[in-house]
Amino acid sequence: MKMENTLLLGIDFGTGGCKTTVIDTTGVVMAEASQDYRTYHPYPSYSEQNPDDWFAALLICLSKIRSEIDMGRIVGLSLDSSTHNAVLLDKNMEIIRPTIMWLDQRSTKEVAFLEQHWGGDIFRIGYQKVASTWTLPQLLWIKNNEPDNFRKIDKLMFIKDYVRYLLTGTWETDFIDAQGTLFFDIKKGNWSSELCDLIGLPSRVLPPICKPTDVTGAVTAEASRLTGLREGIPVVCGTSDVTAEDYGAGAIKPSQCIIKLATAGNLNIMTAQATPNPKTLTYSHIVPDLWYTAVATNTAASSMRWFRDTFCAQEQEEADRTGQHVYQLIEKAANEIAVGSDGLLFHPYLMGERAPYWDPNLRASFIGASMAHGKGHFMRAVMEGVAFSLKDCFNLAEEIGLPVEEFILIGGGAKSRLWSQIVCDVLGKKVTRPTVTDASFGTALIAGVGIGIFQDLLDAVQRCVHTEDELMPDLQNHVYYEKQFNYYSEIRDKLQHLYTEMNK
Repeated sequence: MKMENTLLLGIDFGTGGCKTTVIDTTGVVMAEASQDYRTYHPYPSYSEQNPDDWFAALLICLSKIRSEIDMGRIVGLSLDSSTHNAVLLDKNMEIIRPTIMWLDQRSTKEVAFLEQHWGGDIFRIGYQKVASTWTLPQLLWIKNNEPDNFRKIDKLMFIKDYVRYLLTGTWETDFIDAQGTLFFDIKKGNWSSELCDLIGLPSRVLPPICKPTDVTGAVTAEASRLTGLREGIPVVCGTSDVTAEDYGAGAIKPSQCIIKLATAGNLNIMTAQATPNPKTLTYSHIVPDLWYTAVATNTAASSMRWFRDTFCAQEQEEADRTGQHVYQLIEKAANEIAVGSDGLLFHPYLMGERAPYWDPNLRASFIGASMAHGKGHFMRAVMEGVAFSLKDCFNLAEEIGLPVEEFILIGGGAKSRLWSQIVCDVLGKKVTRPTVTDASFGTALIAGVGIGIFQDLLDAVQRCVHTEDELMPDLQNHVYYEKQFNYYSEIRDKLQHLYTEMNK
């Protein structure tokens, strides 16, 4: 195989859309494309997606990159996706219902029931506290509210695994995605019949477990016809989007901290051993003998997406007319506003909140608005509010005693210089930004490891991951943000019980 003609394809199914990245064996991005798909909210606190939309988005992405590269040069591919999201299939391999997404908060009653009766057992086996995010309470909700659909379940897949099934005809998942279900025994490294029995789910409907770097199949003739990918290309299992992002950003050793500004906001801290805590998430990393503790918020960049879709029609029209990206216009307006948004505060609890509060009843709010505030103030306040939410996460990590020596900022929000600097100033820490921050890039590296292009996972990072820049905190801004954060926290504390009452 001539390395100079070799390309690798990474496919990422994020919450908001599909992203494909093609790289060469030195990590240079040769082509990339993205395509959004919808999340449906039929009722308050509901979030669902149509599985057919994922493959349709992939086809559009592949049609876009086909004009930039020779598809015949792609020698391997892999996939990633957000965790927890179960695709339910009947005995005819037909989709039973739309997929309940990790943002969905409908299962609060099921969560309370599980936590009361089996919370200790679930934490002991699965290392996680029960919350609406996880697959187990989602399926219990289906059993309680859609019993016919529950009885139809013959196979359960996750997003990347379902699309990989369409490409290869094989059925499996990796051990990291499996850990996002609450059906997985982390110590034993396999499905837990004890946890499955809690809701009467036959363990046979769960997929076989493999490593993220395992080759699980090859592109079939039919998939080749639909996608333009060469028949027979090896397909590597892949993993969760968070793991792929962290790995692709160079997180391969303890005490590194990934700050993720994507649909959700994460602080993922690499550790040498598992450190389960009810207020955090604990996962194996793709690198052997490495774990990460995730302190995760629900809505980070999705807060800005919500603001864009709800209030920025004028900016979108200008972007369409001038060829600019709408977020460039939003950043320009926000950049003209003083640090602290002249006292306007935003709490980004649009879908409740995970860490550190684990409260599905929390709601978003703008506090402190006056006639002096314009749209730019609200834009900047969203950025600052998300940064404060990340600071909440970092404070929890410090409280638990997790050491951090290096901060790496990734995700779509990290492409904004202003938003990145705000996060840097709020935390008061030096932050680095990798040249490429997309999960699909890390997944392309995983494909290369799986098919033997790279010696191992560390070799791929050393050869392909590079730093774009380093941001230093403005200490004057940091002092001001500390004061604002105290107001932010006090207001949330005073409103929290009211939100609980309002949502009864």
